Amino acid sequence: MKLKTLLLGAVTAAMLAVPAHAEKLILKFGHVGKPGSLFEASVNQFASCSNSALGDKAEVQTFGSSQLGKDKELLQKLKLGQITFSLPSSVMSSVADEFGVFEMPYIIKDRAHMRRVQAELMDTFQAAVKAKGYRIIGLFENGFRHITNNVRAIDKPEDLAGIKLRTPKGAWRVKMFKLYGANPTPMAFSEVFTALQTNVIDGQENPYAQIASAKFQEVQKYLTITGHVYTPAYVLVSDKHYGKLPEDVRAALEKCGTETQDFVYEHAAKLETELLDVIKGAGVTVNNADNAAFIAASKPIYDEFSSSVEGGAALIEKVQGLASGS
Repeated sequence: MKLKTLLLGAVTAAMLAVPAHAEKLILKFGHVGKPGSLFEASVNQFASCSNSALGDKAEVQTFGSSQLGKDKELLQKLKLGQITFSLPSSVMSSVADEFGVFEMPYIIKDRAHMRRVQAELMDTFQAAVKAKGYRIIGLFENGFRHITNNVRAIDKPEDLAGIKLRTPKGAWRVKMFKLYGANPTPMAFSEVFTALQTNVIDGQENPYAQIASAKFQEVQKYLTITGHVYTPAYVLVSDKHYGKLPEDVRAALEKCGTETQDFVYEHAAKLETELLDVIKGAGVTVNNADNAAFIAASKPIYDEFSSSVEGGAALIEKVQGLASGS
């Protein structure tokens, strides 16, 4: 009997020593993009790539339309480990000063220029964001931004005088539109449609993909093609919490972060044509801005960034120097 008890004890101990089948890791990706947006397509592509590579180890689950919070709430949830990824764009200039360089009007010429900036300067941006507790594992985009409003067609900066214009919650965009004469109103993206519909604001500025997916064309009369700012979007994680994931999981996620960028750029270029037609089809009056006038009016914001941000002048010079592929 004693021997039987000893054997049972040994078997039980052996069973306890064998780890139970590990539960699949659930990795939540929160973003603010609406259905049909570039953000949604980009995040879904990343999730599909990741889940194919991860198999039974982990699963990326996506939550768009600000379901898990607005941009600043998502940044906080990353820090708390409540989500694994978010996709901030303009708001990054409020996380680290270096990202304000992408808020400089007309500094990024096209996606080929952005790729050169990424190749040459990504270490600078990664160091800046790691100092704030985050890490970038992929570079997507929000895109080239344009102005819509219900007051008048915009040709030159002075046409923005007095227009109540929604901007993201980033200091440089507010400064830019004040400089142009508008009345900028920082507001979360999820609140913009209702604010336009109820005339709390007159207009907003976003890429076509955000305008069309949020149906702003239903509550706006004018679209002015300005392309005044190109905003990258960053697949952002918490450096601390992400670092605790198994190495093979991280490797798969980072590979998909890199591979998804090609899809994002190709899809974004396609949407620029398709969605401009959607906006026009809704009856919105479309015009091209006098970009030279906007560029000339933008000099003071470059001067302020150069003088107020440590290394700002050098950063602007580096980015501008990469505009040509030669």
